[in-house]
Amino acid sequence: MHRLPTLLALLWLAAIPAAADELQSQTQGQTETYKEQEILASVENFFGQGAANLADVVRKVFKEQGEPNAYITGEEIAGALAVGLRYGKGTLHMKPYLEQPVYWQGPSIGFDIGLNVSKVFVLIYDLPDPEALYQRFPGIEGSLYFVGGVGVNYLQSDGVVIAPIRFGAGWRQGLSAGYMDFTKHSNLNPF
Repeated sequence: MHRLPTLLALLWLAAIPAAADELQSQTQGQTETYKEQEILASVENFFGQGAANLADVVRKVFKEQGEPNAYITGEEIAGALAVGLRYGKGTLHMKPYLEQPVYWQGPSIGFDIGLNVSKVFVLIYDLPDPEALYQRFPGIEGSLYFVGGVGVNYLQSDGVVIAPIRFGAGWRQGLSAGYMDFTKHSNLNPF
């Protein structure tokens, strides 16, 4: 009679690790996302209250792409005379990881002329972990800045989609193709 409770207790203890393994395998590969209100609050905090048009751009990206699981806040400078260069630095935010610095650079080519300085808020989709960001994201961008402007475009690589939202000043217009190359350290070589 004593053996039945002992046997049941042993079976119950044996089931706990199996249930934990099953739960871990179900949640593996899934990352936490940011709700629209969280991102809008971060955008307002980053750009200030004067950037009301940015909320409309963020809502458009949410409507098209859904909830991001990471984002970057940063600044960049870019210029072009048919051939362009872009350099930026910022901070990667991704739950549950710690914030970390990130840099990007890249060339472009096209019908593009001008110079602009921008604050950049990059929404990131389907990023499995921070290490997966460090690669090249090719894309096409159209620009029209005269004193100030807001723009967004989508770039994709290995299933990860990034949507840089730029709020900049300067004079820039044109259409170009290029890439953003994300790195852990500042790099002057855009290639």
